[in-house]
Amino acid sequence: MALLRFDAEVDPIGALLSLQDELNRFMRNPAFGTGLSGFGAYPPVNIFDSPEGAMIVAEAPGLDAAKLGVAGKRRTLTISGEREFEPNGEGGYHRRELNEGKFSRSIQLPEDYDVSRAEARYEAGLLTVRVPRAEHATPRQITVRTA
Repeated sequence: MALLRFDAEVDPIGALLSLQDELNRFMRNPAFGTGLSGFGAYPPVNIFDSPEGAMIVAEAPGLDAAKLGVAGKRRTLTISGEREFEPNGEGGYHRRELNEGKFSRSIQLPEDYDVSRAEARYEAGLLTVRVPRAEHATPRQITVRTA
C-alpha cells in the first residue's frame, strides 16, 4: 500500500479519485468476498422504492421464462433459474464469459412490503418484480370532523 504525503503540489481531488480506484480494485478481488450482493452477483439487480411499493429489476437476458422463478417468504424475495448455453457446431471455447447453470439470488426487503402480493413480469431480458407496501405501512387519510 502506498503512503500519501501531504504536499502543496498534490491535487487533493486527484488523490481521492486515485484512492477510490484502489478501493474498487480491492473490492473486485476474488479473494475478498462480499457475499451474495457483491461484485459479480447474478443476476444484477436495481431496486427502486416508491410510495406504492418496491420495484426490483433483474437483468437476465437469454433465459426461457419457464425456467425462471420468483419466490417470496416473509421479507425475502428469491429470484432463481437456469441458464443453458449450447454452442452451434463443435469445438472448444476460444473465450468464455457467459455463465451457465443454475442460479439463485435472495433479496431482503424491509417489513413495510408484502411479498405475498408480489407480481413478476419477464420481457426483453428484464425481470421486473413489483412488491406492494403492506397494509399497515400504507398511509391512510384521516378525515377531520368539526365539533
